[in-house]
Amino acid sequence: MHSATVCEHYTRRCLLKAPCCGKLYVCRLCHDAEENHQMDRFQVKEVECMDCHTLQPAKQSCQQCHVQFGEYYCDTCHLFDEDKKQYHCQPCGICRIGPSDRFFHCEKCNLCLPSDKHENHKCVENVSRQSCPVCLEDLHTSRIEARILPCGHLLHTTCFDDMVKTTTHVQPRCPLCKHSAINMEGIWKFLDNAIARIPMPALERQDTTVKIICNDCQAHCTVLFHVLGTKCGVCASYNTDVIAAAPQQDPGE
Repeated sequence: MHSATVCEHYTRRCLLKAPCCGKLYVCRLCHDAEENHQMDRFQVKEVECMDCHTLQPAKQSCQQCHVQFGEYYCDTCHLFDEDKKQYHCQPCGICRIGPSDRFFHCEKCNLCLPSDKHENHKCVENVSRQSCPVCLEDLHTSRIEARILPCGHLLHTTCFDDMVKTTTHVQPRCPLCKHSAINMEGIWKFLDNAIARIPMPALERQDTTVKIICNDCQAHCTVLFHVLGTKCGVCASYNTDVIAAAPQQDPGE
């Protein structure tokens, strides 16, 4: 008799028969790591019981020895696993880890989001139906939780954490739109104080102005230049890019 097999992905007591090649694997991810093609989980028709080795139609329990293949089973995704409060989201087309009452499906984002984001997230159409801009792996079907950035774009949480660690001396920004990836109010206040204490040298023309675009609010402004940063005149962010030197007024005019 076999105990429940634990691969690095799931805990279950059956093997999936891959509809593509007919081979038996604990899960689709184990299959994809070994083969040069991917298993379509939705097309799985048969499983093999690990206890009695009976090949049979995919169901939650063995038709021969009646062992339960998984505490959770989805007849659409053919997902067997221990109970993690999973639920199948019909609009997403896949199973999510719940409980379901803590999430809602945003029709525009086309993604399940935490309930506390219902009224305070920025919608980006079909935001999860793309690759993570850091690791380039799929976001929608990933088993890694996604991090919602203030701009509405998504990153894997692991990619976000790595990005923040590697930008210790540079502000973390969304790789797609360059919007600030975290709340930067404390850093902006620090820069305000630093610039007030350290004026530009006279030789560098303290009245030099530049044209900037703000990556946080998209405003175009003409502001005083400082080597420590250029501050947006609309939202007070220092997440800005200089796009041109502003024309200097002739002092004789």
